[in-house]
Amino acid sequence: MTPSSPRSDRLRVRRSHAPPTPAVQKRELWAWMMFDFANSGYTTVVITAVFSAYFVATVAGDAEWATFAWTAALSVSYLLILLTAPLLGAWADISAGKRRVLWATTVICVVGTAALAWTGPGTVVLALALIVLTNTAFGTGENVIAAFLPELAREEAMGRLSGFGWAVGYLGGLLVLAICLWWITGAEARGVATADAVQQTLLITAVAFAVAALPTLLLLRERSRPQPLPPGQRLFSTAFARVRASLDGSAGLLDLRRLLLCIVFYQAGVATVIAIAAIFTQQALGFTTAESIQLILVVNITAALGAFLFGWLQDRFGHRALLGLSLCGWLLAIGLFWYSDSRSIVWLAANIAGLCMGASQSIGRAMVGVLCPPDREAEIFGLWGLAVKLASILGPLSYGAVSWMSGDDHRLAMLATAVFFVVGLVILAGIDVERGRAARGVAVAPT
Repeated sequence: MTPSSPRSDRLRVRRSHAPPTPAVQKRELWAWMMFDFANSGYTTVVITAVFSAYFVATVAGDAEWATFAWTAALSVSYLLILLTAPLLGAWADISAGKRRVLWATTVICVVGTAALAWTGPGTVVLALALIVLTNTAFGTGENVIAAFLPELAREEAMGRLSGFGWAVGYLGGLLVLAICLWWITGAEARGVATADAVQQTLLITAVAFAVAALPTLLLLRERSRPQPLPPGQRLFSTAFARVRASLDGSAGLLDLRRLLLCIVFYQAGVATVIAIAAIFTQQALGFTTAESIQLILVVNITAALGAFLFGWLQDRFGHRALLGLSLCGWLLAIGLFWYSDSRSIVWLAANIAGLCMGASQSIGRAMVGVLCPPDREAEIFGLWGLAVKLASILGPLSYGAVSWMSGDDHRLAMLATAVFFVVGLVILAGIDVERGRAARGVAVAPT
């Protein structure tokens, strides 16, 4: 039985005093998960599998600085999100404006992705500018859609709903990437150059994002209510004060703060793998573009299974234990990548990484929902987005710097990524989920 089942006793309708909040409809759960389906095509095709390698090899002409330039552009976008997400989230809580932000960021990302189709050899500045624009919009929308989670499911069902959302997202990325692979491999038969076919996949990705996001944009309802401002205060000054109070820990959210710090480190490793997967397989392992896409296609299936399986297990066996298991799996995968030249071992390592990718991302988002105080969802998930985006600056930029300074030694750069997962495990050991539940003002259910 899934969280979208009308018989499930684990879904809840969040209600305020007056007027009553509308009941959660089954179609809204589907619509919420469809946004993960919609936006995954962007990150899979543009950031991971196709455009990243195209930028390094074609747009930048295999220059020594190309990988660093790619990771630096991503870091700029994540820095922009890092600076704006907490304030934007607090503003959305106060003004009940999550849907408006979601509409705006989706339109920007779709249009910017389509514009990437006009990049080619020498258009480095245009390509990097569009990557900064689209990835900033993508990351902001990702924060906002996550903030709807506590409105749609009870605490004990958040893990499953989050996991199903990640699983559906990986399937969306898989579908769009499969279409792009078919389009690229059939280019010669159509009399089209491979580089031109790669450019055209950006249009395919943009259209898929726009169409798949429509159910979310049209069906998902805003349940939060506008909150009155204190006398004499302005909207953004109040938002800033709330964010600073959260960062200072004035609400006593010790375990939530530790979780966010843990996310910073382990997500740095995850973000690195996402950002450089195609670059690593082609530059370090000698894969062709088609081989890289095939590998990432299979990994998306594994990641979907990981998100689904761990999303189901974490509500039964505990979020912290399952997150720790997934981080250990990441260390195993990186060790195999660093050690082996065998294609079979590389495929094994990639699928272990995929399984752990789906698990760690799903569990992290669900744990934030579990420890989130009521009526501060957009603000707290803005902080979650801050943590993820800070990680996305540290991880890929570190990889790019190590690769550049070591003379394009991608294996050494990959090995250095393991440090982030080790630190994440150390911080995770100090998190007490039950204590965190009590601190947010929700009674702990008896065992």
